[in-house]
Amino acid sequence: MSYFYKTESPKVLAAVRAWDDKKAAWDAQRKKLGEAFGADASPMYSGSRNYVGGIKLSASRALDVHWCRPDEYGYRSLRRAPKHAKGTDKEVRAAEKAEHQRLEDLWKAHCPVDIDRDEMWEAIGVERGGIWLSGGVCFTYGETVYLNLGSKAADGDVEGLVEIVSSEYETARQRVLNARKAA
Repeated sequence: MSYFYKTESPKVLAAVRAWDDKKAAWDAQRKKLGEAFGADASPMYSGSRNYVGGIKLSASRALDVHWCRPDEYGYRSLRRAPKHAKGTDKEVRAAEKAEHQRLEDLWKAHCPVDIDRDEMWEAIGVERGGIWLSGGVCFTYGETVYLNLGSKAADGDVEGLVEIVSSEYETARQRVLNARKAA
């Protein structure tokens, strides 16, 4: 079941906009990581956490020294250490270690730190347990925050929260989506 709400609280609006800004900065840094490796970097999600899971590189076995095999989406994660082929000469191993260190340094220099949406829910005042069990999304339209929660919000948890009908929520959602398409 879904419960639809809106609020015009400056505190809630600031919390959602702060999260949107943080997510946009994280996404921009993720794209820079991909550019550093010459491929796309994966936007991964686990619960409420956003992190980079890998780089979309070819499935060539030649990359297996430094990269894990591609996942079902074609992304490869950097190994913790190079995986040398059996019988590799010492000179080749040394070169592979040096190359792996270069790749690790490049990753560390460009990879964004994980971010967690729970920070936003806490700042808004929504019970995070309810979000984890039943889900929830929110967005801004103008000076209003719209929420779709899987469980009923407790009175007084979120400043200025007013329950609305689903059609009002969907109208605002469509306006946001249309504005994104136009941009």
